[in-house]
Amino acid sequence: MNSAMSCDADPTRAMTEDDEVSDCSDDGISPEIRRLLNTPICIGGRTVQSRLILSPMSGLTHVAFRELLAGFGGCGLMFTEMCSAGAVPHENRRVSAVFRWRDAELDKLVCQIVGSDPAVMAAAARRIAAEGFFGVDLNFGCSVGTICRKNCGAALLKTPDLAVQIVNAVRRAVSIPVFVKFRTGWEDRPQPAADLARRFADAGADALVFHPRVAPDRRTRPPRWQHIADVRQAVTIPVFGNGDVFSGPDLERIMRVSGCDGVSLGRVAVAMPWVFAQWTVGVAPGPDIFRYTLLRHLELLLTHFETRIALRKFRQAALYPAAMFQYGHGFYKKLRNAPDAEQIVAVIHNFFDAAPRSMDRPNMNLFL
Repeated sequence: MNSAMSCDADPTRAMTEDDEVSDCSDDGISPEIRRLLNTPICIGGRTVQSRLILSPMSGLTHVAFRELLAGFGGCGLMFTEMCSAGAVPHENRRVSAVFRWRDAELDKLVCQIVGSDPAVMAAAARRIAAEGFFGVDLNFGCSVGTICRKNCGAALLKTPDLAVQIVNAVRRAVSIPVFVKFRTGWEDRPQPAADLARRFADAGADALVFHPRVAPDRRTRPPRWQHIADVRQAVTIPVFGNGDVFSGPDLERIMRVSGCDGVSLGRVAVAMPWVFAQWTVGVAPGPDIFRYTLLRHLELLLTHFETRIALRKFRQAALYPAAMFQYGHGFYKKLRNAPDAEQIVAVIHNFFDAAPRSMDRPNMNLFL
């Protein structure tokens, strides 16, 4: 690797200049909520140390990003990208772009699968269990048209009996924890989601991750965090809330409004992967944290993937940290148009050498 691409191997050096833990009293998180985040939780008979977990995101939560995230700490569980259940039993982890992992992360890694056939989903779950993953996650939340047209993801919420059959088949196939991620459904009422949550639990789900938006509404309206409370009250298994948590005050509100057992972080985790450590134990990010993170992410991508794929994945992910800066549009455009890794590194250094102004909340025009 070009020496200009190297970065400090110790992420704590980028987190805080003196390596001390701050109380982060200005991050909007009360001591009560922080204590809850650090209270271990039992999922399927296994203990998870932190109640902040990573959301599975296609093209983003790959092995390189997860290694970056693990370097900062604070994340209770990490999730793979969405994997096709039909492909998983035959995948080669050394070749697959999505069904790929580091052995060191398996004890905290959940593999998400998508499909509509109970037997196929069960077969995929068996492969996942045999490989030693912490758990398997069933995707009933993706509302992308190409997925729903195959009667997968959120489309299964239109046929709840089939969704429950899938949970039951996977539960009978494996002994590892079974997660279900789902949305409100296809109508903006919480009761059907609460009823379905109860059926998922009865079928053997060990934890639920609930995104309180209707499936047709990608991100045009804010999630209804209060609907998480209806799901939480319907079951005795852990429920993790998800949706538009971008700051400490957001985290405080979603937990108080919903009473959820924990929170699943998505886009903000890609923008600021140190956020798990910051919000759980108060580790304060240093002034050069974004530069460090972008360089380290690129370095890890080039380690795990062929150059062309690595650069494509970097450009996809770079949108999110760019959204945290004024004039982030211009920064991202330069990153996107840089022809190779060396030019990307130069763009990063030029941008941060100019001391850009960061923002407390992302530019939602970029935070797609």
